[in-house]
Amino acid sequence: MTSQNLTDVNIDKLTELFPSAITETLDADGKPQRAIDFDLLRQELSDHIVEGPQERYRLDWPGKRAAAFAANAPIAKTLRPVREESVDFDTTKNLFVEGDNLDALKLLQESYLGKVKLIYIDPPYNTGNDFVYSDSFATTKDEELRRSGQVTEDGVPLLANTSANGRFHSDWLSMMYPRLRLARNLLSDDGVLVVSIDENEHSNLVALCTEVFGTESYVGEIVLKNSSKNDQSYISMQHEYIVFFVKSRAANPGNWVERKEGLDKIYAAFESFSQQYGADWAAINAAAKDWYKDFAASDPVSGSKHYNWMDDRGIYFASDISGPNDGQYVYDLPHPTEGLPCKMPASGWRYPEEEMKRRVADNRVHFDVHHTSVPKNKTYLANTETQSLTSIRYVDGRAASKRLATLFGEKVFTNPKDELLLRDIYRAVGVGGEDVVLDMFAGSGSALQAVWELNLASGTDACFIGIQVAEDLNESLKTSKGTAKQITANAIKMLSRLGRSATVAEIGKERLRLAGNKLRASAPMLATGFRSLKVDTTNMADVLRAPDDTDQLALTELEGSVKPDRSSEDLLFQVLLDWGLELTMPISVEHLEGYEVFVVEDGALIACFDLEVSPELMRAIAKREPLRAVFRDSGFASDDARINTEQIFRELSPATDVKAI
Repeated sequence: MTSQNLTDVNIDKLTELFPSAITETLDADGKPQRAIDFDLLRQELSDHIVEGPQERYRLDWPGKRAAAFAANAPIAKTLRPVREESVDFDTTKNLFVEGDNLDALKLLQESYLGKVKLIYIDPPYNTGNDFVYSDSFATTKDEELRRSGQVTEDGVPLLANTSANGRFHSDWLSMMYPRLRLARNLLSDDGVLVVSIDENEHSNLVALCTEVFGTESYVGEIVLKNSSKNDQSYISMQHEYIVFFVKSRAANPGNWVERKEGLDKIYAAFESFSQQYGADWAAINAAAKDWYKDFAASDPVSGSKHYNWMDDRGIYFASDISGPNDGQYVYDLPHPTEGLPCKMPASGWRYPEEEMKRRVADNRVHFDVHHTSVPKNKTYLANTETQSLTSIRYVDGRAASKRLATLFGEKVFTNPKDELLLRDIYRAVGVGGEDVVLDMFAGSGSALQAVWELNLASGTDACFIGIQVAEDLNESLKTSKGTAKQITANAIKMLSRLGRSATVAEIGKERLRLAGNKLRASAPMLATGFRSLKVDTTNMADVLRAPDDTDQLALTELEGSVKPDRSSEDLLFQVLLDWGLELTMPISVEHLEGYEVFVVEDGALIACFDLEVSPELMRAIAKREPLRAVFRDSGFASDDARINTEQIFRELSPATDVKAI
């Protein structure tokens, strides 16, 4: 009926570590339940407890306890499949979940525990506006001002400029805290969290994530130069941040590398120089130096401008050849054409004399025209195409907007993230194989398309889970201004033409359809489907009577336990969630003995939710020896029929786990 109660999970973990600290108490109904004896737990941890008001390092804000409770509290909800909105529903490995991400993350806890390689989030930037994510613990502005001590009980301000004080930061932190706690559970041990953020909450984000993921989790950030605006009073903020955290440094030691940008331009330029000058290396060097001058310092090509020489092997950089230890290798090195000893570096040569002779014979030492210059090493660009992930990036934000507008035929989304930049980040931090990428603020779907772009570029088979609340574009239209207002209006008209709801989630799904078609046009074998799901209330009807309160005469008046508007496929996905199975398992629909049967992952699960089932069906399913089998409880005509089913499976497939809902 509900998602997992994470408080119970935490008590399970403490039970394993400190069994002596587990006791029993009575709940509101007088029934015994497990509890933590904090006095005994303190005794177990006596040397490591910070008591009462003692100073400690931590991040606090009004509403933190309520936010922590929100992370652990179970919910009576499920995920319902929407075939008509999906692409390749039965076989895809990708998920798009529409609904509040706090609910969605709770529902995904068992199925994807420790299975996500990378979580990317682009949360709402805190500009002081109200959030779409209105959690149950949220407070009104007046309540928050009183609770945080900014006004008296009578509403008299205690601090100047209250709009710049705690409420805005507290609301944002309270929104993020439970979501990050749940997200951490889904990350694999070598998993990575990547967050886009601006200056308003950058410092709080780092403090919050190091609390949730551990003090060693923060591993750095990229400063993304993406604007040239000059409209702020003190310092014009022309950049954003992409912040990186790891779940475990031991499991993920780093070694993150990326291919240098601008290499294709450099290779193309030197190819043209070679065609023009042949083997006149000096002329090619002069042409290359002139060519590099045309690029601004911010252009990635300029970062490789020292690669300005070329020989038969390729493009190279004439690098230092001096010895690591002063005077370690001292000898005469004759110039290849003049025959005279070349000028030696002040600290001597890097290589022993015999090794140097081999390098000269192999044409791996660069000599100047005359012996009076110090020779150099040849460091070839083809051997140094990668570098460590760098902390400063220059990205033209208009490029991603233009690509998205071209995809839709008009601008329908403001400031989308750059899917090609995200693709490169995924590749740099090691996303590959069949890894899972999760974006719980999916927006227009940039981070999801980036997974397909990675698969196309690298031959990987990674997949994604995207979560996006059904944010109403009509409401956004009321508050947006200028160009943003026109773009929102375009999106509403576009979705109306398609017969879809005017929400951000629908923009994301339509982007995936369009991008998938475009990518498959150039790579037909690329898997670009997705399974659309929506967060909804549980499929099970409210239980109005306990069994002990129901007499025999009332049994015929009772309704079924499944809500009347729910389909068999709805029930199937609730079963997948309850059993902790991945929601992207292949599903086929078959007909056995005249009944509709769902076969999941070639027999990992077989389900039939027809209102009546027969012994012949039970035998047909049992002969397939599935790992799990599930039926609707009301499908059994009597207790005898259910007991008979158990006996059939016990005889034909004793290893099958049989359940009824």
